[in-house]
Parts: sequence; C-alpha cells; structure tokens
Amino acid sequence: MEGTKKLVIVESPTKARTIGAYLGDDYEVIASVGHIRDLAEPSELPSELKKGPFGKFAVDVENDFAPYYVVNDNKKKTVSELKRALKGADELWLATDEDREGEAIAWHLLEVLKPKVPVRRMVFHEITREAIEQAKQNTRDLDISLVDAQETRRILDRLYGYDISPVLWRKVAPKLSAGRVQSAATRLVVDRERERQVFRSAEYWDLTATFRPGTDAADPTAFEARLVRLGDQRLASGGDFGDDGELTARALKANVVALEQQRAERLAALLTPETPATVLSIETKPHTRRPAAPFTTSTLQQEASRKLRYSSRQTMSFAQSLYENGYITYMRTDSPTLSSQAIQAARKQAAELYGGETLPEKPRVFTGKSKGAQEAHEAIRPAGDVFQRPSSLKGKLTQGEYALYELIWKRTVASQMADAKGSTDTVTVGASVAEPGANAPTALEFTASGTVITFPGFLLAYEEGRDEKRGDAEQNVSLPQLSERQRLGVADPEAKGHETSPPPRYTEASLTKRLEELGIGRPSTYAAIISTIMDRGYVTKKGQALVPSWIAFSVVRLLEEHFSELVDYDFTAEMENDLDRIAAGEAARGKWLGEFYFGTETHPGLRGVVDNLGEIDARAINTIKIDDQISLRNGKYGPYLEVFDEKCEVGDDGALKPRSVNIPDGMAPDELTPEKAHELADAEPAEDRVVGTHPQTGKRIVAKNGRFGPYVTELPDDGEELPKGQKPRTASLFKSMDPATVDLDTAVALLELPRTVGQDPESGADITAQNGRYGPYLKKGADTRTLPSEDAIFSIDLAGAQELFAQPKYGARRASSALKEIDADPVSGKPVRVRDGRFGPYVTDGETNATIPRGDSVDDITFERATELLAIRRAKGPAKKKAPARKTAAKKTAASGAKTTTAKKPAAKKSAAKKAVDPARSAAAKKAAETRKANAAKKAAQAQ
Repeated sequence: MEGTKKLVIVESPTKARTIGAYLGDDYEVIASVGHIRDLAEPSELPSELKKGPFGKFAVDVENDFAPYYVVNDNKKKTVSELKRALKGADELWLATDEDREGEAIAWHLLEVLKPKVPVRRMVFHEITREAIEQAKQNTRDLDISLVDAQETRRILDRLYGYDISPVLWRKVAPKLSAGRVQSAATRLVVDRERERQVFRSAEYWDLTATFRPGTDAADPTAFEARLVRLGDQRLASGGDFGDDGELTARALKANVVALEQQRAERLAALLTPETPATVLSIETKPHTRRPAAPFTTSTLQQEASRKLRYSSRQTMSFAQSLYENGYITYMRTDSPTLSSQAIQAARKQAAELYGGETLPEKPRVFTGKSKGAQEAHEAIRPAGDVFQRPSSLKGKLTQGEYALYELIWKRTVASQMADAKGSTDTVTVGASVAEPGANAPTALEFTASGTVITFPGFLLAYEEGRDEKRGDAEQNVSLPQLSERQRLGVADPEAKGHETSPPPRYTEASLTKRLEELGIGRPSTYAAIISTIMDRGYVTKKGQALVPSWIAFSVVRLLEEHFSELVDYDFTAEMENDLDRIAAGEAARGKWLGEFYFGTETHPGLRGVVDNLGEIDARAINTIKIDDQISLRNGKYGPYLEVFDEKCEVGDDGALKPRSVNIPDGMAPDELTPEKAHELADAEPAEDRVVGTHPQTGKRIVAKNGRFGPYVTELPDDGEELPKGQKPRTASLFKSMDPATVDLDTAVALLELPRTVGQDPESGADITAQNGRYGPYLKKGADTRTLPSEDAIFSIDLAGAQELFAQPKYGARRASSALKEIDADPVSGKPVRVRDGRFGPYVTDGETNATIPRGDSVDDITFERATELLAIRRAKGPAKKKAPARKTAAKKTAASGAKTTTAKKPAAKKSAAKKAVDPARSAAAKKAAETRKANAAKKAAQAQ
C-alpha cells in the first residue's frame, strides 16, 4: 500500500545499496549481513539446560529434534538496529535470497524480530529495476518447507559432526572434524591417491614419420603420421595398459602388441627416403560441435578454475559481488535453463557481433537433470533484457570480477549460437620394411587425422575448457589434399618412448564435477565443501592438484571401517535427495531425522553405530604399511616412518625397537614408494652423533634429528636421574647448520642461549638475544625486537641492540623488502608480495594480509595460491575483537535467540529460556520451563 513505511531486509550491505536505488522513499533497506543466529554450542547453553535433553547437541533428539538457537555475538548490534527500524515501519518485507538458506534467514528474522506488522516475502533472481519492480508486485508467504530443509541440513550436520568428531579426536588427532559431505569429499581425494599409490607405469614405444606428397624437402604440405599397426597387430597406446603396468585382457584379446624400444629404433633406421609409402585409405566424417549450456554453479566453478585459475571460493566471491551489484543473475543454481528474455538478449547480441548467419533458426533450450528446489532459478547469465558488454564495464569492476563476468557473458551468448561445422579426415599410409631374420617384409600402417572447421558458429564467441585426461594426447594435424594409392615420400622417422600416467589428481574443478555426478552437495555447498577440507588440513593444493594429507588417510580409514554407511557415496547422495523431498514438502523433517539418528529396520542409525563401536585400534588406524620393514605412522607431531632393520636397537625383551625416520615436508603420499622409503631410512643416521664433551659440565653433547628439526642436547651421565620436571638442556640448530658437521664450540654456545648482550643503561634490565618460535629476537624486560638473522644472536653488541630498541617495534619489519613479488591481485588490482612477518611469512596486497599455512613453502607460493589465500582471508571478514569483561551479569541468550533480557540490580529472577515460537517446535522449552517451576516450588516449600 502506497504511503506506508516499508522495512526491507536483505543479506548484504552491497545488495541493500543496489536494491535501495530501485525502491522509492517509502522503503528503508537494511542488511542482516547473513544469518543472525545459529545453533548454540553446548557449552553456551544456560546451566539449567546443559544436563537436559539439549545438553549434547543443543538439539533435543528426544522431542522432534527441536533446535536451540542463539543470536550470534557479532549480530546482537545488528538485531538491535533491525528492531529499532521495525518500530517505525508499517510493513516488513523479507528480501533474502530465493533458496533454502535465504528462506531460513528470513524465518530466523521473523523468529527474532517478532513483527506485529504485515510481513511479505519478496524474491527475485536478478537485481535490475525491472526485476525488483516485478518482485514488488508478486510477494508471497514464507515457504516453511524450504526452511525445514535447511534446518534439517543444519541439525543433521550437528548430529553427524558432534557424534563422530570426538571419535577422531581420541583415535587419530585432536581438533579434527567429520562432516556429512566433507567426509565423502575427503574420501574421494584419498581414493584417487590410493589409485596413484598402487599404479605401476608401463613403458611403450611408437614411431612417427613425415610423409610428403611431392619430392621437395621443404614441401609445405608434408604431414606427420604415427605408426598404429605392425602387420595384423595393432600397436598398444597408453589406454591399453592397466594400472598394474600390464596390457589389459581386452587389449590382449584384440591382438594388441606393445612396441619395445629396440624394435622401434630398428624400424626407424629401416625407414629411408627410398622406402615406398602409399595412401591406403582416406576417411572423411562430418564434424559438428554444439555449444555448451549456460553456466550452473558447478560448471561456473569448473570453468573458472580451468580458464582463470580461480579457486571455488574466489569464483563464488566474485559472483556474489556481481550479483549484488546487479550485473548477473543469482549465482546458486543447478538449472542451465534461460528465460525467454535472456534468450532474446543473447541472440540479439550474437547477431550484432558475429552476424545473423551465426544464429540457429530456433532458440536453443537447455534442461537440467536436477529436480531440486534450486531449479526455481535460471542459469547464471548477465542480468537484464539487454546484456551489458564486458567492454562497457571496464573500470567499474575489479580485475577478478571483470574476468568472471566476461566468462559468463561469452558462455551465455555462445549458448544461443549455431553449431560449429566442418569435417575430420583420417588418412592411412602403408609402407613395408625388411627386418633382419624375418621371412617376409613387415607391413607398417601409419595414420594421421585432421579437422577442418568450415563454419565456426559459436566458436567465434567461446570454447569450453577441458579437464586433464589420461591416455594419449589427441593428434590433430593439417592434412593436404590426398587421393588413394598416391605415392608419398618418407622422412624424419623417429622412435619415441612413452610411460603410462596414473589417474590425475582431482582439481577443484574436477572434484566439483565428480561431486555433482555423484549427487553429493548442492550448488550452494560446493565451494564450502572444498574450502572446509582444505581448512581442516585434509587436503592441500600442489599447483592446481588436490593432494590428501596422511591424516586424511587415517580419518578416511576409520570412517570406512567403523562408519561405512555414512561415507558411502550413494548413501550421502540419497540424503541430499531426501533433503530435496523435505524442501518440496514431500517428507517430514522430524520423522526423517529420527530415522537417520535412531535407525530403521534396514540400518542402525547414527546413534546405534556410535553406541556399538567397540574397540578401535588407534595404532592400526594410524599405521600405513609400506612394506615388511617400513610403515608410515601418524604421530602426535605429524607423520613419520617406523623402520625395523639391522640398525634398530634390541630391547630388554630381545625384540627390535623400531627407529623413527622423518619424512620431507611437502612429500605427497604417492611419492612415498617402498624404494623412496628405504632411501629415506638409509639416509637417516641410526645413531645420534656425539659432538664432544661440554668443557664446564663434563656432559656429552650429541646432535640429533627431531620432529621439529635438528638440535643438540646434553646427555645425562650414566645412572644419573634428573629431578622431576627437569629435562636435559636442548637447543635447535640454526637453519644454516648441519647436525653432521656442527662443532663443539657452536653446540656449547647454542646450549648457553639466551645470550646476555648487556645491560640497558636507562632501565638496568638485561638485554638478551635468543631464538624463539618465530625466529631470532632481542628481549629487554617485556619489550622485544626481531633480529635480522640467526647469526646476529651471537654477533650483535650492546650498541646494536640499543639501536634496534630505539626503532618502532615493527618498523624494521614494515620497511623490509619482500621475499617475493607476484602479479597484481585480481580483486584489489595491487601487486601481491610475500613478506616475512612476526609470526612467519605471509602474503599481502597492501590491504589484506594472509598467513602462509605451515605446509606451504615460500618458494612454492604461486600467483594462484597467493590470490586464493587473500580471498580466503577476505571471506573470513575482519578479525573478531574480544569483548571486554563485564562486572555485572550480562545478557542471557534466550532459547531461540529471539529474545534477551538484561540482569537487573539486584538480580532477583532469571528469565526463562524461550524456544522458537513455532508451536510445533516448542514442546521441549515448555517441558524445561515446567521443570524449573516445579524445582522452584520445591525449594520454596523446603525453605518454609
């Protein structure tokens, strides 16, 4: 109704600004900045509920899985602002995203704000003036089925994580986590690495030669062909070998033979310019290529990874910004369908830019396979009924946003263009040579293929990228006009050796594609899944490849052996389908959660599995056998080799005591072959090296290799027992030192650290030089300064120390030159540098700093990795500040997070915890309230 004040709530400030520009003065647009509340941590529950049904999960599993929500600490100010704005409004419009998560955010806003004015749900899939105007005229009610699906997903993840993660803490390592989809994704990456570990390469050879239609040595029509047959036998290519390095049964049945080096080189020597060669056949096939469908969330992430080297998180960050600023349609969708408006816009621009002949007669219609709720959105495309050309947005977008918009624009326009047409010619050339000792000449057949595009069609605008594939590279050469039985000259025969390659590791693009194929995850979760398994340390990136850690092997093994159904790909995918059914209103939230947690006749349920785990052998879970002598162990301080060989000591019981051998940082699991393991074991000294005897204490000093690197230590005298809590003096070697060559004087000096440089003339405090966790530094009381190098610990004098303390604390660090300089960041446009900071190396573009993870080497930081680290840091937002401690009892969060009350002076009563106002979900809160009332009455009676 015109004239009334309407409060519109969206998720982000950017979206609020963009939408606000299209709405009139009667509308006030405010951002909730995402979710305002979430499930409470069990430790955050009010004391009276910690021992009750909510105590374990903040979910009452006995009462329809009622959740206990709290307003996030960093959203309390936002909630207060929203409530103030609502007081002056006549209507509340909820304009969050049109998907499950957006619907859930809207529901939480309703639960917390408790509006007494009319409420409308406003949805749109693009932010343009026309789309917003249409959304104003077509508001709807909140879709509780979508809310139920999102709530189910959140509760399911809480049950899964909080029941299984503690098992990982006890049996693998602290601070690990398990998740419904992250565990399945981690298993995929580990399974691929297992395939690479058992893979055995095979060597095979082939032969190429150049054939000339004429006699001129510089004939421009000459072409190269590859030997494919020897007599009646086909030569083996990479695809004919199995992962065991042998020809497959299918290849043997087809009479395939592997060409060996000696014979390949002999055949090459026998092929001479005088060898007769003839065109045996020419096969021509029409070539047609259709354009790819417009982008879905999955295909956008895949293509941005292939072509732009963006991580999934970067892609979604850029896409979110483009959507909120009105440049593209909604970026979370699994539908490749375009609206009629978009089809007309794409066809019009294709005709304008590439000519009317590049348009097919009828518009192309793409359909997806998904039946989920996300199909309500169309494909990701430029917004509006007239697409903005990329050239018109230069200067308006960051480099990262511009590159992604251009990719989306090209794909959308190309999707409505005509097929590319041409022909593929395959020529077969025959020759024969006389091999020594053979009864008859050996017939050789060479082939070459070439494709000629006669009508480029959509290729004028866009060509889809491809993932890495196994097997032989496609051969596509330019072929001249030839005829059958034509004589050809032979030149430049060359024998070439090849090795079969293991299955390629997943990249973010190919893992997203595989997750989608298996039905694991949905458009809004792909980026989060990959980010989570990387943040948890289960997977690292090596270039573009995803490499699992050894911890991931232990985690996956435990899950496979004791929670097999929960990491089964089909079971995980079926859960996604069930969530889709809940979103469509075809299944009940509580009933489904009950079957998942408590089980059915066909499966025991999560609780039944956890309650009946039995004994789990932690040592076995964390041990991976390399061969009969060596195993890899995941220990408290990381992975190491456990070796049983002749260098081992014999224990009192007569058994060999295994020795530990370090693994080089960054070594991928598939690189740890038995041969490499023995090489490491042989290189590692079996005994500690005695450096000498300490001149003052008389104790022996030995150099050792430890979990954190080489060090020197004093050995207690024979029979000496150190006082309880006291350990032998120990000192790490500098990076420039080698335990095999460190001398006695250096070892003694290291053990005497910290070194007293002198006394500060002003304060009288000692100034010491020492080596710490983050490198060498000076200390004066509580004040510290970083030293330029480890050697400075011994060389710096009092004057030099005073000079350092006279400088600002981090001045030297700020002024220091970069360790490495990389290209400009696609978001900020500023150069990216790798610097050495107080807490170790980090990347920065001058605006955002991101710590380089421990597993990454400065030398290995690429442009892609640096920009990814910066994008991850930006996505986390500004660092949270600790709230100052309050003297009085602060606020107590209500059960649903919908209401908070402030403790009063004097505090007489505690406000009752309240559940969400949805009647169907309030039984647990009522029960808790009744219990508290009964307890209070009982105490009052006792007092009387």
